[in-house]
Amino acid sequence: MHGIIKLTRWQEFLLFTTVLTLLGGLIAYEVRDETLDWRLFAVLIANLAAMAYAFMINDIEDAEDDAHEAARGSRNPITTGEVTKQQGWIAAVLMVIVALIGYWLGGINAFITGVVILGLAHLYSWKPVRLKALPLIDILSHASFLAMLLFLAAFFVYTTDIGEIWFLAVGTFLISAYGQLWNQVRDYEADRAAGLKNTASVLGQSVTQMLAHASIFGFLGSILISIYLGFFPLWLALVLLITTPVVLYIGRHNTTDMRGSETEDFVGKTQEQWLIIFVLVLLAWLIEAFL
Repeated sequence: MHGIIKLTRWQEFLLFTTVLTLLGGLIAYEVRDETLDWRLFAVLIANLAAMAYAFMINDIEDAEDDAHEAARGSRNPITTGEVTKQQGWIAAVLMVIVALIGYWLGGINAFITGVVILGLAHLYSWKPVRLKALPLIDILSHASFLAMLLFLAAFFVYTTDIGEIWFLAVGTFLISAYGQLWNQVRDYEADRAAGLKNTASVLGQSVTQMLAHASIFGFLGSILISIYLGFFPLWLALVLLITTPVVLYIGRHNTTDMRGSETEDFVGKTQEQWLIIFVLVLLAWLIEAFL
């Protein structure tokens, strides 16, 4: 069981999945005047299960490749022998079932979005297709199923009237693109040794890192546009001002990114702190929505 839990790599997706799901529901509440209910939490569980599946199939399919790099190999329970591939696949299929049930409870639009999420999650790492080995497509698919579609799955529980909310949806896409570009910079040598032909292998480390930082600025731009359009209640700024210095101060000695890899990059080593800040802000908003 410890190996299965390790295989999910839950600590890498718990915060960002929670942020994106709550954001989708809360934007429907604020901008489209929808009433939130228990279905938001059903889709939250579905999104978490879908992300567990995405990370599990990645480690199952990459077990042999991860053996070439000590840090990645020790993290992968398939590579270390803690879990067999058969056990991993059984657990992964159970995650798919949980996800499908949660999406179905969220309604037909959430269910269709969820099926797309699971399909891309599978094709991203599955070796006969392996989208993550195709330059540019790796970034597009990653940013879609690990971010934008998670946001939309929650939003679609209540309405499909996207309109100007596409600005924010694109923002979630860009922040996920940053995450994948950052991962490719960090794993550059290991991916080259494994023969993985991703975006970084074509553009090189320095250009990929520049694109990662550009994605951050694009995300911030989408947030500013969303604020201008009135997507967020102004009182959230007070919650943000209170939580940001506290959380950043508590995590000031952190030197690793979300996966535990050492980094000197400020954005990289504050990833978890910023996600915690966003979770706290959204929880305050969620409480207000249910009062």
